[in-house]
Amino acid sequence: MELNDLERQRLEKLARLRDAGIPPYPHRSQRTHTNAEALRAYEVAEETGSAIPDVTVAGRLVSIRAMGKIAFAHIEDASGKIQLFIRRNELGEETFEHFKKSFDLGDFVEAAGPLVRTRTGEISVQAQSLRMLAKAITPLPIPKEYADDAGQVTRYSAFSDVEERFRQRYADLAVNPDVREVFRTRSRMISALRAWLDEHDYLEVETPVLQPIYGGAAARPFTTYHNQLKQELYLRISFELYLKRLLVGMFERVYEIGRDFRNEGVSYKHNPEFTQLELYCAYTDLQGMMETAEMMIASVAERVVGAVTLTYQGETIDLRPPWHRVALRDLIREATGIDYAAFPTAAALRQEMRARGYDAASDATWGHLVDNLLSEVEPTLIQPTFVHDYPVEISPLAKQKPGDPTHVERFEMFIGGMEIGNAFTELNDPFEQEQRFIQQGRAADAGDEEAQPMDEDYLRALKYGMPPNGGLGIGVDRLAMLFTDRPSIREVLLYPHLRPRE
Repeated sequence: MELNDLERQRLEKLARLRDAGIPPYPHRSQRTHTNAEALRAYEVAEETGSAIPDVTVAGRLVSIRAMGKIAFAHIEDASGKIQLFIRRNELGEETFEHFKKSFDLGDFVEAAGPLVRTRTGEISVQAQSLRMLAKAITPLPIPKEYADDAGQVTRYSAFSDVEERFRQRYADLAVNPDVREVFRTRSRMISALRAWLDEHDYLEVETPVLQPIYGGAAARPFTTYHNQLKQELYLRISFELYLKRLLVGMFERVYEIGRDFRNEGVSYKHNPEFTQLELYCAYTDLQGMMETAEMMIASVAERVVGAVTLTYQGETIDLRPPWHRVALRDLIREATGIDYAAFPTAAALRQEMRARGYDAASDATWGHLVDNLLSEVEPTLIQPTFVHDYPVEISPLAKQKPGDPTHVERFEMFIGGMEIGNAFTELNDPFEQEQRFIQQGRAADAGDEEAQPMDEDYLRALKYGMPPNGGLGIGVDRLAMLFTDRPSIREVLLYPHLRPRE
């Protein structure tokens, strides 16, 4: 490993510790209390008049102030910070000198001793022993904190280079408590989604990540190869077709939370691998999925943030049911002036879009042109909105609307100006589904790289009979963006996909 000057200086300190017989990376810690537990133990002892306990705490050094024969330091663990009060005559001259000369900010240390309150009133560990747990060779970009007279803390010089934060998430998490809170919130949100579904009799299941035939979404897959079986496989782009097979097998409510993989570009709301929630419920339909979505997300908000309103990028979003419902055709007509049903061919719709100043690719199908018009409107859909009734051409797995052969019972839900979820009244007619797959095959032959391939086993499952049902997919990462008020999907993924360094 190549080292810079600061790293070489710390390496010399590590060598000094070893020469003194002090292991810089001992096998175990003897911690008895987290920092928060230690602080609370002192407060309880004060309140009850009981004996103040001795504690052993551990954490990363985040501040050091040495003043002659005494020193003060703060260590931080996952629960928070606590001050160490270090005196040479109590710690011992040799250990005290090692602390002054060989310990650095970022090191993990362990301190043991009684809890005391210093003259400034701060609860501290009066260190009777102090030892290194892990010597940090690379200095963290530790920020400075200043508190004003009102106690408001301002942080300076934090790890703020966005690209490096994502590349070195470990350092980002180490120095930015607000980033750690983002991922705690994300975890609580997923737990709340799972709890709501479990309470409503949904069964959590797992479906294959490696699939011989991909499907369930309009996306290009990643491919891989099984050497022993000499078989090309795909990373799943959706759970849909496998979950719906389970309805054939007499499970009535199923869900899965897991990773999907789509070979597409990156943006503020796209990552090649992402977390999806999909659920399927027998004996319901699109309306049932609307009610499920709005009730579930409102409930999750109450559990995670304690309210059914969120603030996202300066907008107050009200998640209380019922949410707004609008037909896709009406939404696009009102926003763009284009009634797409009046232009039944791709050429005619493309001409109208260009005449009104909208991009319309020469190779786009009629359905994709309609979807492009929706993309123009999407940023305006701030409050929770169900946009329903989609063209059949871009919805090959959804059931046709009664009396309208051109549209299906499908909705997408939008919150904060972005799509959060997608739902259907699921198509369960095996012969109609076969025709839809054939149409998708024609689209693929015409150059549509996101068309879905024929899945004969799924058709075989449908022929055994699948009950009428509704299905819903929710982008968990985008929902996390809303719950944490983050404008980019990279902010809510611990390890987002990044371009190679130049």
